[in-house]
This record gives sequence, structure tokens and C-alpha cells, in this order.
Amino acid sequence: MPSNARATHLTRRGLLTAGGALGLGAALAACGGGDKKTEGGASASASAKSGAWEFKDDRGQVAKAKSTPKNIVAFTGAAAALKDFGVEVTGVFGPTYVEDPKTKAKKPDVQAGDLDITKVKVIGNVWGEFKIEEYLKLAPELLITDMWEKNDLWYVPAEQKDKILSIAPSVALWAAGRSMPAVLQRHADLAASLGADVQSAKVKADKARFEAAAERVRKAAQGKKDIKVLIGSGSPDLFYVSTPVRPTDTLYFKELGVTLVVPDKLDEGGWFEGLSWEQVDKYKADVILLDNRTGTLQPEQLKAKPTWNALPAVKAGQVYPRVTEPIYSYAKCAPLLEDLAKALENAKKVA
Repeated sequence: MPSNARATHLTRRGLLTAGGALGLGAALAACGGGDKKTEGGASASASAKSGAWEFKDDRGQVAKAKSTPKNIVAFTGAAAALKDFGVEVTGVFGPTYVEDPKTKAKKPDVQAGDLDITKVKVIGNVWGEFKIEEYLKLAPELLITDMWEKNDLWYVPAEQKDKILSIAPSVALWAAGRSMPAVLQRHADLAASLGADVQSAKVKADKARFEAAAERVRKAAQGKKDIKVLIGSGSPDLFYVSTPVRPTDTLYFKELGVTLVVPDKLDEGGWFEGLSWEQVDKYKADVILLDNRTGTLQPEQLKAKPTWNALPAVKAGQVYPRVTEPIYSYAKCAPLLEDLAKALENAKKVA
């Protein structure tokens, strides 16, 4: 898979095909009453009377079931977020583990968060991999994933989408185009509909930490308006400079006052500008936030690129990891803001 932001796959899905799909059985029966629903969440009166469950997702579609789903299969990052809110899943798809090529030992991918990867069924670990037969064996009651473009379900192969969605109800939540607090709230709404206590002492403490971290970033940004921050991702042939106005994290950084580099020649999807390594110094930056995902080049690997080493931010030691696909829980997003605040507080003008 390309080592730039995974969102770039959205413009080239036609090149990524999955294995042959099996014929599928009938979809799970869904039901729901005509009760008035809470905004974006479950129907409280229906649940109280009959145990029925429903949730309106960010596609505007309402997922329904006869009872609150327990057997859940989710994109890895979404599963990790739900775990932090108190909801466990049965299966996952998307980057979940990294395998040592020699020992074959598996360790959690950065997107797995606190998931115990030995206790969830992994039905796909890479882009384009979704084992429908394994999904069927799990008898799923609900499928959950992210959405970077309208109606484009993250890590659900487009060629198999209709068949996959015929098996169980599905929920898709925005992972782009909306600011981080709004996206976090939607994940909390979903978790609550699935039975989580999102008013627990732990969740309240996590949210308070997140809000305090956001205020710290705001104050740091006010004092360092001259510090330019570049959002980047490295691959063997290109260095990708991301626009800050679409990803939910950088959109929030911008709202908090951080001065972010805005590339002027975006790709067809409007996510990034790809620069050759000879052009990597096109944009002046004092701080670089570097894509930390598996498959992207990390600082140790980038040392082999002379033009990378010559960048002022690199020479100044002002390169920090960026969690490009955040786990949308307060517990996981608070540290992202704390790290950014610290980077800004310590940043020196070098470019």
C-alpha cells in the first residue's frame, strides 16, 4: 500500500481488488418502531418498551436491530475507540497487527489502541482484505467503520460493499471534514446507544483531560504564531504535504490557532500535494508532524534522504509523530493535543 495518507486510496479504489466473494445469505432482519429518536442515537422509548435498537449514522442512514447489538465487527480504529468508551467488539478489519518477518510474532498496529489483538477475530489486516466467509462465521449483528468521503466505507472493499452490507446493519461515522470534538461526540453517541456508560468517572476524566489539552494548545499557539507547522508523510519516492482543512485533527489544530502550512497544488481528491524528494523543501516549516502509520517512512528511515536531512525542522530536531488516523476517544485524543502543545511550547523559529 502507498505510504502516504491512507485517505489517498479513495481516489484509486479501482486499482485495489479483493479476493473472490462467496454467495451470501439473506440479510439479518431489522426492525424498529415509529418512536421519536434522540438526535443521532438510539430510540429511547423503543428500547424501553421492546428492546429494539436503532442509530442514525453520518450517512443519514438508520441502522436497526431487534435488540442492542452485541456481536459487533468494526474497523480497527473504531473498535479501539469503542473499547475506550466501554464497548467490546467480536471482530475487526483494517491495520490491526504488525508481523515480524522472521519470528512471525504479532504486535499491535498503532491503530489498534488498547485492543487485545489475541481476543478479536481479524478478518482483514491490510487494504483491500475483507474475508467475507470469516465475517459470516462471526454472525455479526452490526458493522461499524469510518467514512472519509460520503458513503465510502473505510476498509470495506468497494467491489464487495453491497454483499458485505447485506449481511448485517452498518454504521459509518465521519473521520474527516468535521472538527475533532464533533467526531468524538458522535463516537460517544454510538457507544452510548450500544450500552456504554459515557457518563462514567473514567470517560468524564478523559474528556476533561482532552479539554484541558485543547486549551493548552490554544495558549501555546497564541504565543507561537510565527511557528509554521507542516503535516507530512514519507514514502520512498514522494513526500506528501497534507492540507489541514480536511483531516479532523488538523482542522481542530487550525481552529485552536496553530499556524499550519497549506499546500497549493492538491491531488485530485483534495487531500495532499506530492513532492519529489528534490522538491521537499518547497514549503518552509519550523515543525514537521510526520505520519506515524505502519507503511510510512519514519525518521530513522528518512535519514537516507539527504534533502530530508537538510530541512531546518529536521536539523533542529523539531520533527514529531502525527497520529494520522486518530482513535476517536477522549482517552486517545487527549495525548495528541498534549504532545502538540509541548512541541509548540518548545519550538524555535528555524525556517
